Amino acid sequence: SMLTLYAILVSFQNAGNWLVIVWSVLLAALFTAAAVIVFALVLSFARLSDGVIRAVNQVIKLVAIYLGVRAAVGTGTGRPLLRGMLVGLIYMAVGVMLYAVLTAQHLSPYAYAADILMGVAAGGLIAMLRARKR
Repeated sequence: SMLTLYAILVSFQNAGNWLVIVWSVLLAALFTAAAVIVFALVLSFARLSDGVIRAVNQVIKLVAIYLGVRAAVGTGTGRPLLRGMLVGLIYMAVGVMLYAVLTAQHLSPYAYAADILMGVAAGGLIAMLRARKR
């Protein structure tokens, strides 16, 4: 809702926080691009089932979120949970939009929402775990 968005924006008034989030999402995206290229090479030599391909794609997303959250939580102080959730949210939202535009395959809104919520949950969980280690 607009109130939630406003609360997030107010809590991140400092532009430096947003730069950290953007950098972290870009790091996650770069990892994703590299991993997808490597996986495409593997697929050119090996025939894998759709289930295995889907599982590897989910692992790539989770590792990307982990790397992004690690970068976001490892810099600066305060609000690691919010940072992690924002990295997961932005990474998955951009990924869902790119998927819809580039593949011309349109999943149900529930499938898109599930992917985005997975990103938010994974980002928050990873951030909490990272914050405990500091």
